[in-house]
Amino acid sequence: MSVSTLDRRTALAAMLASAAALPFQAAAAQPRQAGGVRVDVGPLLANSGEPTAGWVAQELPGAIEAALASRGEAGTPVSVRIDYVLLGPNSGGVGPAGGSADQMIGEVTSGGVTHPLRATTTYYPMPQDNVMVEQSNRARVTALARAFADWIARGY
Repeated sequence: MSVSTLDRRTALAAMLASAAALPFQAAAAQPRQAGGVRVDVGPLLANSGEPTAGWVAQELPGAIEAALASRGEAGTPVSVRIDYVLLGPNSGGVGPAGGSADQMIGEVTSGGVTHPLRATTTYYPMPQDNVMVEQSNRARVTALARAFADWIARGY
């Protein structure tokens, strides 16, 4: 086989791999809607990338619906834009008992009024988190989504 055949095959494989990834990135950037809840993670995708934006897109709409339903406000139209998810250090922080502060920052529009919103949770590191970083980070994002949703349901 000649070098040019290998180069063409390598280029074709790279092109196919990047084309296969595009639908997943585009899907995460599209606003997700669940009932009356619309969540836009486009800015988060630009700021943090994947998998964080995908986790938020999967977790937040359902968390908001559940939080609103628990307050008797199921189906309330709410639009949310998430700009940042900030995870503190995995090794622990300076908070109580060595906790790290995690934050989700965005804005909420309900009833035609837009408000900025920031939810904060505290992460307490465990020894297994050093080995299972992705699972740990996903759990942290899930906790942030629930906290963000609870603030929305309370009226911020």
